[in-house]
Amino acid sequence: MGFKPQTVYELIGGEEPLRLLVDSFYDKVDADAILRPMYPADLAESKRRLFLFLVQFFGGPSRYSEERGHPRLRMRHFPFAIDRQARDHWLEHMLDAIDETSIEEPASSMMRDYFERSSAFLINQPDDSEVSD
Repeated sequence: MGFKPQTVYELIGGEEPLRLLVDSFYDKVDADAILRPMYPADLAESKRRLFLFLVQFFGGPSRYSEERGHPRLRMRHFPFAIDRQARDHWLEHMLDAIDETSIEEPASSMMRDYFERSSAFLINQPDDSEVSD
């Protein structure tokens, strides 16, 4: 039997660190004038969905797909105008949440890499400097 690398989910010890991460992240979103208008008044369902997604993505149970189907991140985020500023705010809050949750290496770097790449992938609006007259 060969060596099986550990998933982020296994490295961090399961769901609780992800629950703490999501709570920390949404505390920041709730206070962010750029991001808050993109979310519903009650953040509970958004928090639950992000938690289920992160659990599944990082190697835990696949409850997200069982409930909602394939993640299809770009499609699910398309209704929201996500420019570089919104992405940068989102990423800053998520990276700060990783630090506040005390997620250790190598999981921390693996998560940071994923969030940096995926948040850039979700930008669907040009920067003001990219708009031509």
